[in-house]
Amino acid sequence: MADMAKVFKALSDPTRLAIFELVRKCGTEGCTEDQAADSLSQIAERFGLSLSTVSHHVKELRGSGLITCEKDGQRLHCWVDPDVLTELEQFAAGAAT
Repeated sequence: MADMAKVFKALSDPTRLAIFELVRKCGTEGCTEDQAADSLSQIAERFGLSLSTVSHHVKELRGSGLITCEKDGQRLHCWVDPDVLTELEQFAAGAAT
């Protein structure tokens, strides 16, 4: 079971929330790797951040259990953990244990 405090803390940051939304949409809408990489660069630009800062936010999302990532050469493939989404839904519905 996900640590809900960590999940909500990770999502409380606007940049991490934007990154999470990007990863969530790519997971459900089938974004290509290039689109995801371009979008992370756009997020970095939008918030005036370096890619290393965006990388830090991705690390925080991973640490909270919201996303899972796998490195492939210099690319990082990330996707939302569907189990965590289910747990969030159950928590919001008052059904979490």
